[in-house]
Amino acid sequence: MNISKVNHRGLDRILVKFDYDSKIIEKLRQIPDTKWSKTLKAWHIPYSKLAYNQLISIFPDVEYSSIKSEMEPTKHVEPSLNSSVENKRENYSKAIKLVVLPRTIKLFLQKNDKDIAYIKTIQYHRWNKAQFCWDMPNFGANLQNLINYFGDRKPIIEVIKTETIEINNREYNRDTNEFLAIKTHNNRIQILINYNLSLINALKQFPFLKYDTTSKRWSIPYNAKYVADLNNIALANKQIFKYIEEPLNTSKPIPSTFAKTKACPEEYLLKLKELRYSEKTLKTYKAGFEDFINHFVTENPENISEEQIIEYLRHLVFERKVSESTQNCAINAVKFFYEKVLNGQRKLYKIDRPRKEKTLPVVLSVEEIKRLLATIHNLKHKAILITIYSAGLRISEAINLKLKDIDSKRMQIRVENSKGKKDRYTLLANNTLIILRKYFLEYRPKEYVFEGQTGNEYTESSIQSIMKEAVRKAKITKQATVHTLRHSFATHLLENGTDLRYIQELLGHSNSKTTEIYTHVTTKGFDQIVSPMDNIDL
Repeated sequence: MNISKVNHRGLDRILVKFDYDSKIIEKLRQIPDTKWSKTLKAWHIPYSKLAYNQLISIFPDVEYSSIKSEMEPTKHVEPSLNSSVENKRENYSKAIKLVVLPRTIKLFLQKNDKDIAYIKTIQYHRWNKAQFCWDMPNFGANLQNLINYFGDRKPIIEVIKTETIEINNREYNRDTNEFLAIKTHNNRIQILINYNLSLINALKQFPFLKYDTTSKRWSIPYNAKYVADLNNIALANKQIFKYIEEPLNTSKPIPSTFAKTKACPEEYLLKLKELRYSEKTLKTYKAGFEDFINHFVTENPENISEEQIIEYLRHLVFERKVSESTQNCAINAVKFFYEKVLNGQRKLYKIDRPRKEKTLPVVLSVEEIKRLLATIHNLKHKAILITIYSAGLRISEAINLKLKDIDSKRMQIRVENSKGKKDRYTLLANNTLIILRKYFLEYRPKEYVFEGQTGNEYTESSIQSIMKEAVRKAKITKQATVHTLRHSFATHLLENGTDLRYIQELLGHSNSKTTEIYTHVTTKGFDQIVSPMDNIDL
């Protein structure tokens, strides 16, 4: 580890360089205001005695000679009641200094009760412990009021017109009066603006709006329409609109380096079957638990401590870089063993789950659906995607669909034993029935509607390949998957005026909030529902 002083973006910082080690990073992050610099390719912490002392306590064996003389003066000072105050004053500039950033004003001055009393009259002021200065918003007449207040004392004013923002280890520049919107790879739009009530009130009209108090930025789910709306809001408030799309995160999770020498315990699998978990869940839990017990290959699973479980989950996030869903599956697999298999004989571990970002589903327009289906010339392939879209099916539901589930008299499709072990009825569109009849006559399926070459169910990977190829040929740039057809089905029904409560039933959602993501509740009778497939000429 190498420690040195550096001036980064106008501020003195302590640079901490070391070879990548997740445990060192975890310890270093205990120090407030620890940041990663993409420019310096290193971590850095505040250049203050508090941060320095914390660094020493965490890494006592490191050599600190490069900054020790400044942080630990050799001159002995007798301790006094005012020693802590005097130490802090060393960090203040003797002159009054105002550093004006696009969103913040930083005020450096010596401690003075009269000045502090005035600063406290400014709304949203705060003391910045790391930089030993006062921070306040750069909006309204704040700057001019400060200049007028200090008057003859003539504060030094340093104006920095550009601020650097770090998102997902990438740095972006934002100028004063610039409305910066960045689409991140997790399908949200990060918004950075000056403090402006008109802008903020406009942002509050967007669904799932979030404000991060640490990074001082807003975020909303990504939607192409929202980008246009943000542009209009910026122009209406005389802001320069700047929109950036981050490159997609194509990095794959790192596989486990531990050999799979231990198999999932038989009692674990029997308990899953006893509780009638689906075959897919059984495979997921089995794989997740095997990965867990092979991480602690010398330990008996019953003796693994809570600290070891947390260490394993952090290993998945920091070192193997798994997704949120994989992390959640790992938590479920581990909790199942201790809570179900062991019958509550051991204490239940409190394991925190990752916070899931609120995102909006990708939806194809009716025109895009037409283009997509027009690229498919294989009758079976076309029948599969048409059935999924026109009935709002999940891919697993389409695979398990049987001939007896198609009710052409009532124009309904019965979906059995779906997610959550629920049955439901959904729509059978007239156009879909026409295509299915042609398909039945040519392929003559025996049990399942869509059968593979051996007569068994069609595979998920095959349907995904069909969809991927159709999206490519249709030149659709959206990140569309098979599940996108289900989202499009629900959205198009709403656009046709279908009541949200009926759509909830057609989709098989237990909670109405899951369905509400599509749009507002509308009113229309069940007998008036028309499948969006019937609006498409084949």
